Amino acid sequence: MSKKHIYLIPGLAAGPEIFENIELSTELYTLHYLTWKKPLSVEESITNYAMRMTEDVVHENAVLIGVSFGGIIVQEMSKFIKTKKIIIISSVKSKKELPKRFKIAAKSKIYKLFPTRIVTNFEDYAKYFVGKTLERKAKIYKKYLSVRGKTYIKWSIENAINWPQEEPLEGVVHIHGTVDEIFPIKNISNCIRVENGNHSMIITKAKEISKIIHENLTC
Repeated sequence: MSKKHIYLIPGLAAGPEIFENIELSTELYTLHYLTWKKPLSVEESITNYAMRMTEDVVHENAVLIGVSFGGIIVQEMSKFIKTKKIIIISSVKSKKELPKRFKIAAKSKIYKLFPTRIVTNFEDYAKYFVGKTLERKAKIYKKYLSVRGKTYIKWSIENAINWPQEEPLEGVVHIHGTVDEIFPIKNISNCIRVENGNHSMIITKAKEISKIIHENLTC
């Protein structure tokens, strides 16, 4: 039996490190970690960006897995290439599942005022994290938020908030945490629920997510 090729895309500003706790059989699967490309400009369409991302998918009928904004991108990519399965984690299937604050931000354009320098120059701001809990979180953010280009950050925020997808694509497997603080479960339909999973559950509940992925690829 030939192995399934799985391509994984992390969340906004994150690198492949977020998948370090995912465990899938090396006898059944070959994992390929995609990294974020630099947008051609802040104005590049999400459609064109997704088409460029497909250039790195070199196997036919591959499985695409995306986390958060990466989940949006794999759905856009699937419009250009034939895939075996699309799995999204801590993400959304259409603009209808976006939280109300995203819709307000889209109308008001207030997101354009977001200080991208906090992400792009993270080390300069980390010193302001005080206390053991916040200091620990700062180290985690520094480790996983490794993609910090100003153009990329602005482009990603713009396209996450303004994703135009009207209806869910057919057959998308959606894994979602019940306490996701970015995309609240109350707005999400037709998903596999992970109890007490938050938006970072790809790291904290990797064992459970690995099991769900495997079950959906062998059914």
